[in-house]
Amino acid sequence: MQKPKFILWFEELGLKDLQRVGGKNASLGEMYRNLSSEGVKIPNGFAITASAYFHLLNSANLNAVMRETLQGLNTQNVRDLARRGGKIRGLIEKAPLPPDLEAEIIEHYRLLEKEYGVNVDVAVRSSATAEDLPEASFAGQQETYLNVRGSKELLRACRRCFASLFTDRAISYRDDKGFDHFSIGLSVGVQKMVRSDKSCSGVMFSIDTETGFSNAVIISGSWGLGESIVGGRVIPDEFCVFKPTLSQGYRAIISKKLGAKDTKITYGTGPNPTKTVATTAQERRSFVLDDEEILQLARWALTIEEHYSRRAGRLCPMDMEWAKDGVSGELYIVQARPETVQSLKNNLVLTEYRLCENGELLLTGAPVGGKIGQGRANVILDVQDIAKFKVNQVLVTRMTDPDWEPIMKMAAAIVTDRGGRTCHAAIISRELGIPCVVGAEVATKKIESGQNVTVSCAEGEVGKVYQGLLKYQVKQTDIANLERPITKIMMNLGNPELAFSLSSIPNNGVGLAREEFIISSYIKIHPLALIHFDRLKDQEAKREIERLTAGYESKEQFFVDRLAQGIAIIGAAFYPQDVIVRLSDFKSNEYANLIGGAEFEPQEANPMLGWRGASRYYDVNFRSAFGLECRALKKVREQMGLLNVKVMVPFCRTVLEGRKVEAEMARHGLVRGENGLEIYVMCEIPSNVILADEFAEIFDGFSIGSNDLTQLALGIDRDSELVAHIYDERNEAVKRLISQVIKAAKKRGRKIGICGQAPSDFPDFAEFLVTEGIDSISLNPDTVIKTTLRILEVERKLSTAKSRRKRGAGRQSMVNSKW
Repeated sequence: MQKPKFILWFEELGLKDLQRVGGKNASLGEMYRNLSSEGVKIPNGFAITASAYFHLLNSANLNAVMRETLQGLNTQNVRDLARRGGKIRGLIEKAPLPPDLEAEIIEHYRLLEKEYGVNVDVAVRSSATAEDLPEASFAGQQETYLNVRGSKELLRACRRCFASLFTDRAISYRDDKGFDHFSIGLSVGVQKMVRSDKSCSGVMFSIDTETGFSNAVIISGSWGLGESIVGGRVIPDEFCVFKPTLSQGYRAIISKKLGAKDTKITYGTGPNPTKTVATTAQERRSFVLDDEEILQLARWALTIEEHYSRRAGRLCPMDMEWAKDGVSGELYIVQARPETVQSLKNNLVLTEYRLCENGELLLTGAPVGGKIGQGRANVILDVQDIAKFKVNQVLVTRMTDPDWEPIMKMAAAIVTDRGGRTCHAAIISRELGIPCVVGAEVATKKIESGQNVTVSCAEGEVGKVYQGLLKYQVKQTDIANLERPITKIMMNLGNPELAFSLSSIPNNGVGLAREEFIISSYIKIHPLALIHFDRLKDQEAKREIERLTAGYESKEQFFVDRLAQGIAIIGAAFYPQDVIVRLSDFKSNEYANLIGGAEFEPQEANPMLGWRGASRYYDVNFRSAFGLECRALKKVREQMGLLNVKVMVPFCRTVLEGRKVEAEMARHGLVRGENGLEIYVMCEIPSNVILADEFAEIFDGFSIGSNDLTQLALGIDRDSELVAHIYDERNEAVKRLISQVIKAAKKRGRKIGICGQAPSDFPDFAEFLVTEGIDSISLNPDTVIKTTLRILEVERKLSTAKSRRKRGAGRQSMVNSKW
């Protein structure tokens, strides 16, 4: 019988070798063999096979005692689990490696030294033969050892890796998934270290891990070795790249977020191969990657995903780890595995969580998933105390690592002080389907054990923790076979953080994307305060502006980039369908509330009817600020390739004003008709209706703003509660104006839709619009499904009535012909 091969180089491996070397090493071999020629850089190395692991157990006669140790195991008993796991690990770590295996490991390390230098530093990673399967990721269940040097340390690390097949978390995980502990082997990967201790590293997904949106590459990065991110020790930088337009050659970075990155892991000395140190102020203020590096990694993500998708015969989103060598400046991929959470979800059922009552907000952080969970908090600061945790409690801790997993699966929700969306707590919570708020900073100080809390990840970009057990609802809608009406159903949307998740609702794009939310939440600063920063008198505002704009080449570019990113996320989420972006429509009192805004805004008695919308854009006192908006839109369309983004002009009082605005836009490269650019106008002033034929000459379409049109048709200040009882979009005067402008638009061959509040609030108003023949109705996201069903009913009635009229006309024609 031929002796099994204990060691294989990466170039000898592929996905076919899963049972020999585990998912991690099989994947490294698959990439090294097939993708190196396509430019994807993977450090070389070798895999010690699972046969070597079984050889060790047999030579040391460990099988019987290991089986006996696990007899009667109950993973819910954390103390007992720790005792049994510790005993098995001790047995394996103390067992001497068989001489033939030891010699073969040393021989291969010597060959790696010839390639990379004497005493080469290597990463020693565990790779279980059941990991990275579609139904179970096994991520982080076994150990990894970094900066291992010399054959003696390598052999020790190998034994510890073999033993880590029986960490408490790995035993518990296998038990939950129904895997036999003794049918799984462990392979050890030995790979040349990338000197990211002198630069940066991180993780990358070819799918959005929160929503399952498959057209995005999400990259997280921090300074130093990658365990900072995976272990949740830092809040990393995060970048999002849009796959479809990246493939077309565009620079499709649609989002960049600067993380705190207050510590990093670097090489240590002596017995400690790594150490954690504080980052510098400059490192905290700087992105870890420049745009070229972000795009390079994203292109590799596409290459890797395409390769694995071909092998699988279906779309196969990937979970990857990357590192940048601080000596050579080169980027590398050091791991890749199939993503095993979002890619397997049933996206044909829309599940929505919603709070039914308000509560005292305790703290905020980054949300993981979209669920709500609640229970009695249990604040645990040390993994040694996890036995104190009970089922359905809310786990509150500084951060988690794989050792916490036996209790994470029992939690109703999880809250951590540290970490970002790709830290360990986030990854495991996603897989378990548990709501989790990470990076809450002060959770372990503000929440007390025994305190009832509600953890909400269902409110967009911010995860929230409330005092008490708040009532909430869970709604599920089967959208697999939802019929689409003739009338286009679009959405009103302002918050980019909701765009990816909302795009899964059946829709025809975005009829109103408001810039105001992006400016007030993403930017927070008045554009003129950025342009004229040096003349600002408010010193506190200046300090805050300096803080917010850190990491950007100029303060004006900060506004352009942040606005572009907010618009781009919405444009990408609904690509290739139309996304109509309304130019800024702040009133002067609202602009004054932005940082530094008070120095640039007038005091108006009635801002609702004052200096707003189109009248600002060409005004000498604001046109430079409007220029920043135009630059952002130009970047979205021409640099990121999101040509589905259209532009809409609000509160345009006269046709001449419309021409002035279009001329101002053209000065900044936004020319109507070029690259398919369409410019719409809000129809929210009676003059827009009365002169609709003239407005139709200079705009591509109309979007009815029923809120302002009602205000101006009825002469009501909609901010005044004194006359609020008169305000009604269904007033006959308003409906006649709407009917009139729909007819005028149709006559001139222009598109016409509505983006006001009324169709979302009043189903009968939506019915009126359909009857009038409107092209599209843009709704608040939470009303899309129910209004779609209502509109389908209306269209069926209209179709039936039309058919009857045709049949009646036909019968009358026959009667007439007889006469």
